[in-house]
Amino acid sequence: MSRIANSPVTLPAGVEVSQAEKVVTIKGKGGTVECNMGEQVEMTVDDNVLSFKATDQAKKTIALAGTMRSLVNNMVVGVSTGFEKKLELRGVGYRSQVKGKVLNLTLGFSHPVNFDIPEGITIETPSQTEITVKGIDKQVVGQVAANIRAYRPPEPYKGKGIRYVGEHIVMKEAKKT
Repeated sequence: MSRIANSPVTLPAGVEVSQAEKVVTIKGKGGTVECNMGEQVEMTVDDNVLSFKATDQAKKTIALAGTMRSLVNNMVVGVSTGFEKKLELRGVGYRSQVKGKVLNLTLGFSHPVNFDIPEGITIETPSQTEITVKGIDKQVVGQVAANIRAYRPPEPYKGKGIRYVGEHIVMKEAKKT
């Protein structure tokens, strides 16, 4: 039995939900997000409270009800408050800067790296070694942060590279002679 699907999602003020043929649309101050519910999960709306129920008692259907509840909850949080991921650059000469819709990265390569910022995402650089990725879709924010990190992941000897804020890198010991 999925315990996640049993807990309801409460809608904050200013968030509207509409459902048309298994497509859920959530509108808020941050924007609008849509999700396809599928045939196995039923969603009911009662006084700003969303509840989810599986249509049958198959194990996969019950698990899908919990998954859909989590996705809709992430959509509600996204349109009301938004999501953000913070990255930091470590290394001599590693810099970042936003110019229009392009993030310019200097990562020790022989050329600068230009990352095109996708629609619905805002990237800020409070300092040259900090990057903040913001948006209303949790999956897209995480994927954009992972794509930026993939240009120069932290290496295990000196720890140089792009890492998430608070990420712990296990350092290896240098070669002994």
